[in-house]
Amino acid sequence: MRRVRFGGAISLDGFIAGPRGEADWILMDPEIDFVAMFAQYDTLLIGRKTFAAMAAQGNARPMPGITSYVFSRTLNPADYPDVTMVRDDAGGFVQRLRAQPGKDIALFGGGELFRSLLEAGQVDTVEVAVVPVLLGEGVPLLPPPYQHVSLTLTSHKVLKATGTVMLEYNIGRRRASTASQREPGSVQPRRSVRMSRLVQDFRHGLRACLRAPLVSTLGDVPD
Repeated sequence: MRRVRFGGAISLDGFIAGPRGEADWILMDPEIDFVAMFAQYDTLLIGRKTFAAMAAQGNARPMPGITSYVFSRTLNPADYPDVTMVRDDAGGFVQRLRAQPGKDIALFGGGELFRSLLEAGQVDTVEVAVVPVLLGEGVPLLPPPYQHVSLTLTSHKVLKATGTVMLEYNIGRRRASTASQREPGSVQPRRSVRMSRLVQDFRHGLRACLRAPLVSTLGDVPD
């Protein structure tokens, strides 16, 4: 079965794009051979927001030898005849695609499509280039909510020219949430409810303790 590989550049604080989709922070390292990289794939999976950004830059046409699938319920397929639009059941569609002969499949973006396919068990690897920059805000690698997922490191490399770190992981088993393990209509155990309230009370108390010294030190702050 073909592998689905999610990858791309990521900032050190976990963003794949700036708050307005900026990518000017990504460093082009001479060690990265993009021709050899894309030669491993014959299929691209692209989310709507990522594709819209590509189209705005005039990059909506697929690369030679690569079939592009765009996951969107709102884009008009007639406006983009060079790609195939997928409107429903992303997980089922990718599962059928993986069973077909061919090269590996690149999950090109973005984070929401990654989350959807991860939840469906249709992603095999995470391969990121960690760029030495802190963006402070932006588009996260994996937007919440998502479940606990174990990763196994399979490869790592430091690119000395830019300080970028290449990391590759295999995706392990997902840990089911407590809520998903309960039968429909069941009531959460009272002990768990009490523990949840205890944690909330602790957090409120901790915030109060952290604020108190600041107020006492500053005294009256003028308007």
